[in-house]
Amino acid sequence: MARNREALVWLLDVGPSVHHLLPEVEHVCSMIVQNKLLHKENDEVGVVLFGTEETENEDAKEVGGYEHVFVSHSIQVVNGDVLETLQHLPRGPVSGDFLDAIVVGTSMLIKKFGPLYPGRKKLYLITDASSPIKGSHGGSQEEQVKNLAAAMSSSGIKLESIVARGISGSDADEMVIVKNDRILNLLSRITCAKMTYVESPTSLLGAIRIRDKFPGTIFRGDLEISSQLKIKVRVYKKTLEEKFPTLKRFCDEASHPDELCGVKVKHQFKSFGDDGQIVPSSHEVTNGYLYGPQVVDISSSQMNAVKFKPEKGVKLLGFTDSSNIMRHHYMTDVRLFIAEPGDTEATIAISALARAMKRMNKVAILRCVWRKGQANVVIGVLTPNVSDDDNMPDSFYFNALPFFEDLREFKFLSFCNLSASLQPSEEQQRAADELVEVLDLGPSDHQEELAPDFTPNPVLQLKVKNPDAAVPPLSGALRRITEPDPEFLSRIEAIIEAFMRKFGVREWHIHG
Repeated sequence: MARNREALVWLLDVGPSVHHLLPEVEHVCSMIVQNKLLHKENDEVGVVLFGTEETENEDAKEVGGYEHVFVSHSIQVVNGDVLETLQHLPRGPVSGDFLDAIVVGTSMLIKKFGPLYPGRKKLYLITDASSPIKGSHGGSQEEQVKNLAAAMSSSGIKLESIVARGISGSDADEMVIVKNDRILNLLSRITCAKMTYVESPTSLLGAIRIRDKFPGTIFRGDLEISSQLKIKVRVYKKTLEEKFPTLKRFCDEASHPDELCGVKVKHQFKSFGDDGQIVPSSHEVTNGYLYGPQVVDISSSQMNAVKFKPEKGVKLLGFTDSSNIMRHHYMTDVRLFIAEPGDTEATIAISALARAMKRMNKVAILRCVWRKGQANVVIGVLTPNVSDDDNMPDSFYFNALPFFEDLREFKFLSFCNLSASLQPSEEQQRAADELVEVLDLGPSDHQEELAPDFTPNPVLQLKVKNPDAAVPPLSGALRRITEPDPEFLSRIEAIIEAFMRKFGVREWHIHG
């Protein structure tokens, strides 16, 4: 479908301050283009480099300025040339101006497609934002950002920014960083752009999504609080499972003009009786169900007559303390309730309800029928999700709850009932506690290590490319994921030795 097409322009900083980061940038950008070559061959890609010695872009020719911004690859259908460009990025000798690059990328998309492009238009910026921004081309920088944001919004252009921090190879001016962050935050706030800060090459690999998943609405309609109060809402799945493209059947004997060489399957029913073979018409075919040794035929009209048909809608049954709902009773996927976009009254009502429930530590119990003709009714809990971001409205999380028939109790024997010989001593317990504590990936003094959102799976990527391929040598960034950190191991070596000594752990070599 045309709406699934994407026009993507990379805005890549190649200045001296990011030279150490470019190998990871080359790797992740190439990986995304390879994915498009396999599964999104109609997508279009462009590459803009800033921080280069050369200046090559249409804006510099037309109005001047925009120096050291180089359009390495114009926007065109993804091909091997784009991949070659991204795999061998130049190392620029000058500091890059990311704002100039955003202007050039936006101009490229507008000139190429205008406002009528049926697919998605996206700019992907990767920089450390540590280099000073040049003076604006007429007016203040804030005015330039607002004008740029207006042009992006009117043309449907989305911006995603990856800002590398904590891994810079040079000492950056703190004042410049603060100023650049203010510009990026202003642009992000006006255009609802996504901005991500990464603090390691590993996080960079995970921060850039190979493929975006756009969820469809599960429900659009009224959240019925009472017969007099109804709020327009939309319901989405909070997370979507990433699935590989489905395999299709191909026929070697298909006619040459048929480029798809697809396999068409036709079903035909035949009846064998005294009169020989009879081919019944479609309205004479009905479903049959086994009832003991007999087959009972039930027509679709009979099935519809006895089928339970609840009315579509979402109704509030009541409120309860959040402590009455057990987390382990949540079922299926999490749903996200938001106010109808563009409906100010609904947004205010959802926010007021969510904040009141949060303040009183309450949750709501709902009866949900997502679509017309749904065979079952869902009972679930609505939990307030109060946003700290001024640009993000308040919402709710919905989790389905089990019925009584769905609950199962599994009793497990307590470790305290084991014999004394199987109980750990105080020293063993202390050694085990210390080992578990040092393996915490989320210490309170700094950011979580190997956060799931920023940690890719290199093994999964390898298996997709070639299931029979041998495991290649890992890059430094991926080695950080798959192998223990040597510095961390040396720091906890004493704790590991104490654990092995207390429990008598020995290393066994098995020869087979």
